[in-house]
Amino acid sequence: MPQSPPSPYLTRHTRPERPARRLVCFPHAGGVANFYRPWGQYVDPSVELLAVQYPGRENRFREPLVPAMDPLVSAIAGELLTLPSLPTVLFGHSMGAAVAYETLLRLEQAGAAHDVTRLCVSGRSPDGRPGPLARTDDEVIAAVSSLGGTNAAVFSDPDLRELVLPAIGNDYRLINDYRRRSDAPMLRTAVHALTGDRDPQVTPDEAAGWRAVTSGPFNLTVLRGDHFYLVPAAEEVARISMEPAQSLPA
Repeated sequence: MPQSPPSPYLTRHTRPERPARRLVCFPHAGGVANFYRPWGQYVDPSVELLAVQYPGRENRFREPLVPAMDPLVSAIAGELLTLPSLPTVLFGHSMGAAVAYETLLRLEQAGAAHDVTRLCVSGRSPDGRPGPLARTDDEVIAAVSSLGGTNAAVFSDPDLRELVLPAIGNDYRLINDYRRRSDAPMLRTAVHALTGDRDPQVTPDEAAGWRAVTSGPFNLTVLRGDHFYLVPAAEEVARISMEPAQSLPA
């Protein structure tokens, strides 16, 4: 089977000779494609693991940031449409959950979502929870630090802080400005919501609200941890994401 073509939006973390399935991961606000690199050791060798790389970071550092949801997801959907056909799972964490959802909407609207077998949405409710405005650098730093995770540690290094703050600030403004359309069409794809039991951004009941966005099967998994529960639980989350839909608990 041909390998997926190179793409600035898609970073390939595994290269199976004969891929049987595909997992596409969407990072959180300020996140990077390499956040999902460790998952390569947890997925089956036949899984092609791809991670979305938003502009303005890592290998795309010199590219302009994308400040709004619509152009971002339109570009990502366009890249996914160029991939060879494979059963595909979309996984997004926090802001990435909204980006993955909106990307899938565009794939379904284009009549090209038949390959997507499941949408996994992590650390976010379908409509989000109003958070701090986080418009200034200090507000962004306070918001990120309150959630922990891999971004918070870089703020103690002035050089790293200067490098990462533009992307983090851009993403916080993007997701704060984003509103899910009340008239959005119902998804037909199975949806699996995951969250930490101590996530200050979303309760398990709020995560269960994703049930209302699809006419397909729905599952909810609550794991121990805070907003970045998936860092220590990476192996379990990667495994859950790729389980056959019919084997998931009701």
